[in-house]
Amino acid sequence: MKVKGMTLLEVMVALAIFAITGTAVLKAASEHLRGLSQIEEITFAGWVANNRLTEVELEAKWPPQNNAKGQAEMADQTWYWQQTVTKTGDDDMRKVDVSVSLSENGDNSITSVSRYLVNPGAAK
Repeated sequence: MKVKGMTLLEVMVALAIFAITGTAVLKAASEHLRGLSQIEEITFAGWVANNRLTEVELEAKWPPQNNAKGQAEMADQTWYWQQTVTKTGDDDMRKVDVSVSLSENGDNSITSVSRYLVNPGAAK
């Protein structure tokens, strides 16, 4: 009489295949979650930078302050921004760059957003 079933070797090979597959699935899920958190950080940092640029535009101070620094609260985090103003070929236009970071010293900038502003007092 022949006994039908799996040998110990076949069971061990099947378990090894499942273990490798499970590890690959967990790694892929982990990478996906890490990517989502980076996208979330970049999105919030972009909002902080755009909010700051809108504030600069609404201040209507000419020329905008160069090398200004500050912080903003968003999504239960403190975001630190740094503003740089660059002269352009037109005296009534400036390029304003705002970079955003999670560290107070501005290291590891998450994003940077630029906008060109025109002197509100310039003749139209």
